[in-house]
Amino acid sequence: MYAPAQHDEITGLVNYLDQQLTAIRAAAFGLTEQQARETPCRSALSVGGIIKHAAYVLGGALERLRTEVTEQPVDGAAYAAFTDSFTVREDETVAGTIEDFDRVRAQLLAAVAATDPAGDTMAPPAPWHGIFDARPIHARYFLVHLVEECARHAGHADIIREQLDGVAVPSLVLTLAGASANDFFQPYQPIPGTLLA
Repeated sequence: MYAPAQHDEITGLVNYLDQQLTAIRAAAFGLTEQQARETPCRSALSVGGIIKHAAYVLGGALERLRTEVTEQPVDGAAYAAFTDSFTVREDETVAGTIEDFDRVRAQLLAAVAATDPAGDTMAPPAPWHGIFDARPIHARYFLVHLVEECARHAGHADIIREQLDGVAVPSLVLTLAGASANDFFQPYQPIPGTLLA
């Protein structure tokens, strides 16, 4: 949890974003490579796939923060890259996907921390929402949307993890943070050799 504090706006946005990213990553804690690839719900989503997709989203967000992106390709290659971002392929590992996620996460959080929320920027077209032109925005709009996007995927990861073994992601986050047992929480005990264990 991002504990109550009197932070400035950008620090608050960084911490809320980091909280969601922590939850996405923690969903893999204690899973085997195979479990992290399983799709227990009716969709094709897996914990590993969500982590991979989150890294893809973070990479795109990093590009937007570093440069002014005013175009949104919707060709076959862009669609294939988007679709591929949800699946850990046979030539990939979930452990490797977590390493990629960790690398781009650190870069993105640093870039967000250096962003002025009131700064002017552009939102590229979003043809899937019927928006076909780039539009002026304040950076705040994009940063809050990024928190929203990551929160959505953190929720997906939590649901999938609960379907796999009944463990809720908040308890995994607390365990990884080294929290002590109390009336509301008992630390999770992973099997040695599993992801993040």
